[in-house]
Amino acid sequence: MNRQFLGKLSKRGIAMRLLICLAAAVIITYFYPHPESSHYNYELNRPWNYAKLIAPFDIPIHADSATILAARDSLDSSFVPVYEINQLIIDSVIAELPVIPGTNYRNELAARLRKIYSAGVVDAVTRDKILDKSLPKVRILDKNVLSEMSTAHFTSARDIYLRLDSVISDPGLHQYFTSANLPNLLRPNIIYNDAESKRHYNYDYLTLTADRGVIQQGQTVIDKGAIVTSQDFTNLQTYERMLEESVTRAGKSDILMLLGQFAYIIMLLGILFFYLLFYNRELYNDLKSFTFIILLITVFFLIALALNTFVSSGIYIAPLAIVPVLVLVFFDGRTALMVSTVATLVCAAITSFPLEFIFLQFCASGAAVYSLRELSQRSQLLRTAGFVACAYLPAYIALELLMNGTFEGFSWHMIAYLIVNSGLTLMAYVLMSAVERMFGFISVVTLVELADTNNPLLRKLNDECPGTFQHSLSVSNLASDAAKRIGANEQLVRAGALYHDVGKLSNPAFFTENQHGVNPHDTLTPEQSAKIVLNHVTDGLRRADRAGLPSVIKNFITEHHGRGKAKYFYYTYCKQHPDEDVDPAPFTYPGPNPQSRETSVLMMADAVEAASRSLREHTPQAITELVNKIIDGQIADGMFDESPIAFRDIPLIKEAFIKRLKTIYHSRIVYPDAPQSK
Repeated sequence: MNRQFLGKLSKRGIAMRLLICLAAAVIITYFYPHPESSHYNYELNRPWNYAKLIAPFDIPIHADSATILAARDSLDSSFVPVYEINQLIIDSVIAELPVIPGTNYRNELAARLRKIYSAGVVDAVTRDKILDKSLPKVRILDKNVLSEMSTAHFTSARDIYLRLDSVISDPGLHQYFTSANLPNLLRPNIIYNDAESKRHYNYDYLTLTADRGVIQQGQTVIDKGAIVTSQDFTNLQTYERMLEESVTRAGKSDILMLLGQFAYIIMLLGILFFYLLFYNRELYNDLKSFTFIILLITVFFLIALALNTFVSSGIYIAPLAIVPVLVLVFFDGRTALMVSTVATLVCAAITSFPLEFIFLQFCASGAAVYSLRELSQRSQLLRTAGFVACAYLPAYIALELLMNGTFEGFSWHMIAYLIVNSGLTLMAYVLMSAVERMFGFISVVTLVELADTNNPLLRKLNDECPGTFQHSLSVSNLASDAAKRIGANEQLVRAGALYHDVGKLSNPAFFTENQHGVNPHDTLTPEQSAKIVLNHVTDGLRRADRAGLPSVIKNFITEHHGRGKAKYFYYTYCKQHPDEDVDPAPFTYPGPNPQSRETSVLMMADAVEAASRSLREHTPQAITELVNKIIDGQIADGMFDESPIAFRDIPLIKEAFIKRLKTIYHSRIVYPDAPQSK
């Protein structure tokens, strides 16, 4: 039964499962940080939220932006520009003075001009700067010799003209001066040298902003928790630029980097794939469950990536503890830890300090699984959030002492992140309901709620079909005992058994457990009776739909008779038509046959409990023979050929049924009559 079933499913579904893993790996790799992206997220005047950064190579300490700005301002206010002196200008000016024969006016004016030019003549713009005291001195370049000179005695062509006009008293000389057209002749002999000024300005600027030293390989670039100063910010940018250049020089390929990321993800998902294949075949064979687990890892990776991208160290807010909670709620604790491990390792590659992240998440996941090992109420998730917080805090303290050996780097900012993370674990409450609706899963909490006999549908069954309700309770007890023995879902079997016969509400009197001396089948043909009995399956489905029961509970309604026959009416019809080749279809339940271990156990328990009521004697031998006969007959009829139930489970199920029935039908002491008073 089990081996053939699993083999068929494995061959049929392996390609689909590999395709799901491949798609998840492609999506995760696509969103993985690529080589060109910044390795760190940090802000000026905010704490450094990563581990202590040690220089992997020598890093020059460039001037920070504040220093550069201050240096530029200082240089702009104190820079002495370069001018070039041209001693030949005065000669060219004098050469252009007019010559008047018989007079000495030209020589007198030339002498005055030479004296003035010896003090220095500049252009009007420079003269204005001198007057407003923004240019107290200049550097003079004369025959490749540079010297500083005060500008106090410098004058301009306009000033020369005005000065001579006011001091020349000789009428003849003044007339000559006026006719000489000096405004067009006078030119500065101290001229601004733009090229030399820029060269000296740049040299002074580079001197002021030169490197302050070197952070040698092995030295600390910045400590964890330290405030990122302007100089730290510059050092970090230099480090990242040099790191990128070293990667380029090393010839590392972006494509090879992506292939490495893809291989990393594929290997992690492959480990999970083979874990499910070898250690949880039931979950592996359920494509819906397999898809949910891979999707859960992918979605929470994207959540962690988004938080880490838009919030500094935001990955520590990502509530990854929800992953093991959801897996545990719907499957088991061992699988929950395995899935959580894979999800943690997938996310760890995008963090700046993987060891810290992995250790914190392992502690949180272990605490979450431990706190929910017996989940029965949704309020227990509040306790889980507390357990996760209690795991995070000592784990973080241990890491601080391990890495730094001191509490100086202890960050309340990180503590706040971890507490928020723990609180977000409560979102599992909402996600549980969403997953149940999307994937058709059912949690233990929901099963406990469904098994409450105050549920409206069960109360209606108790009120209108008390015999069927008692039968369902007995079957529930029988089936849950057997499920526990073989490691099946005990809570699922218990809840499913309570609802498996709700279809009998449509015609209660047509089922023996609800009859009181009158059997309405006596007035019907076997075909009519069989139709009513068979319809309790379809009627049950309709009532389950109206009540909003999960699909896994509906499976108990459709599979508890499988493709079996209503044998009483079938045999009756065969006796009435001995010469006819009877078509069994009108007497056959719609099915399908049991598809799970839980519905298989229910089919056995339902038949055994009903048959046990007809025993004349409930001796241990009679009970044992009845159980063996019914279950062996169901196996012979092929009722469990499509079920994953194993042959080794059958003896355990029989043993559980026999033990329970012996307890129910044990003999009681006959109490003596009370003595008669004399």
